[in-house]
Amino acid sequence: MAKIAYILLCHKDPEAVVQQANQLTAVGDYISIHFDARAPKADYDSIRKALADNPNVAFAKKREKCGWGEWSLVQATLHALETAAQSFPRATHFYMVSGDCMAIKTAEYAHRFLDQRDLDFVESFDFFESDWIKTGMKEDRLIYRHVFNERKNKALFYASVNLQRKLKLDRKIPADLQVQIGSQWWCLRRRTVERLLDFLKKRKDIIRFFRTTWIPDETFFQTLVRHLVPEKEIEARTLTFLMFSDYGMPISFYNDHYDLLLSQDFLFARKISPDAKELKLRLGKLYAAHDVAFSISNEGRNLHQFLTKRGRVGRRFSPRFWETESSLGRERELMIITCKKWHVAKRILEPIQQVTNVPCLQYLFNEEDTPLPDLGGIEGSLSKRTRHRRALMRMLFEYFDSDRMVVCMDPASLDLIQDFYSDRSKTRLLQIECNFGDSYLSGHARRVGLAGAETSAQSLERLLPTIRNDILFEADRLRDANLDHHVILRETNDPETNRQKLQEFLSISEEQADRILSTDHLFAD
Repeated sequence: MAKIAYILLCHKDPEAVVQQANQLTAVGDYISIHFDARAPKADYDSIRKALADNPNVAFAKKREKCGWGEWSLVQATLHALETAAQSFPRATHFYMVSGDCMAIKTAEYAHRFLDQRDLDFVESFDFFESDWIKTGMKEDRLIYRHVFNERKNKALFYASVNLQRKLKLDRKIPADLQVQIGSQWWCLRRRTVERLLDFLKKRKDIIRFFRTTWIPDETFFQTLVRHLVPEKEIEARTLTFLMFSDYGMPISFYNDHYDLLLSQDFLFARKISPDAKELKLRLGKLYAAHDVAFSISNEGRNLHQFLTKRGRVGRRFSPRFWETESSLGRERELMIITCKKWHVAKRILEPIQQVTNVPCLQYLFNEEDTPLPDLGGIEGSLSKRTRHRRALMRMLFEYFDSDRMVVCMDPASLDLIQDFYSDRSKTRLLQIECNFGDSYLSGHARRVGLAGAETSAQSLERLLPTIRNDILFEADRLRDANLDHHVILRETNDPETNRQKLQEFLSISEEQADRILSTDHLFAD
């Protein structure tokens, strides 16, 4: 009978990782865990301690710092795969999952399904001939070397690609490979895994090539399985049920999707919403259940398309982004920094991201050219962003695959801030109050069009008190709004007070707060 070794890539929520591991190994299957090296060591240690007595659990021998679209995701998978192959000699299949995946069939059903099909399940379509890539770069993913991350260093990423184009630094794809593309969620037989790992020991050139391709987790295993295994032994599909919206964002599943998920011809589903407590509970019990009959109708994708095209209101089948009841999600935390001196808020963002690894965004509701990912056009203008603000933020949480995010907003945007506070997510506010000299206020007047290059000194002198009063009024409105989790960091405060305020806002240690506040010239104009 089939015995599955699950390859789990995860980066957060140690309690959920432990629960997932125990559920999947309860009936004799195995799991090999790679926990992102960017995550806190304390979380990793707690997982190892909780699972120390489970003989069916192993951990990747090396932890990688993973980044979306990078080779690190493939390397992390290989570490976990090598550990599984060595630690679990009785495993017949190796199944790739994430922390957002859950079984939608029983272990009995999954084992029987795999026993009846001597196949590898991996989406693998011709990279150049298929239309698997809908938008964005295609051939450039392979023929140029990608050393920067498009999400972290967008300017450097595209500057590097453009320079290679200009200098004609394209490279050849290994001659014996026919590059394939598909979902990263595969299920492979033991002999395929052993053949693949042996092949990589001999062909270091393959790893060198894919190491600098872009989004290699969609091409690496897909290409090598096709290269090593006869076509008749491959079924070009994933056994994990997943769907995407019109805007390329993954669809989340909620409590009312239980029956729909069980009726799909898949073994797992992704992504299960963090809000779907009842769904998680029911699916968690399902895997170890016995004698469960499944009626496979496989209508999920067609039903989703039918309902969303008609703008169905509600959370089921992924609400359209213009629905006014859109929520960020109960488990998410939005941290707002508001400061009239935009450069001060921007200056503090970089060390916050470096210290906490939390995604940080500049004044996306105030500046048109704020760097944002491509989200299908919703990010295209300030009016769209503001009109669909909750949907935009939810898509950004999905894009960065994070439950915490920091954004900057102008103090004048009180209505916007209050709207986010009314959401079910947890919202925090850090108000940074700075000193305003006449030179700064004069520059501010020119930036916002209240004064021009030819405005006389006398006119500016009469204007400055009004501007200063407006800024103070905005600050007072924020304080008078009595918002929860609202802290104020002042230029005039002593360092100890500001450190405590930043600790409270970000939920970080004293050392981390000191590192952030030690930023050079933080309040300088």
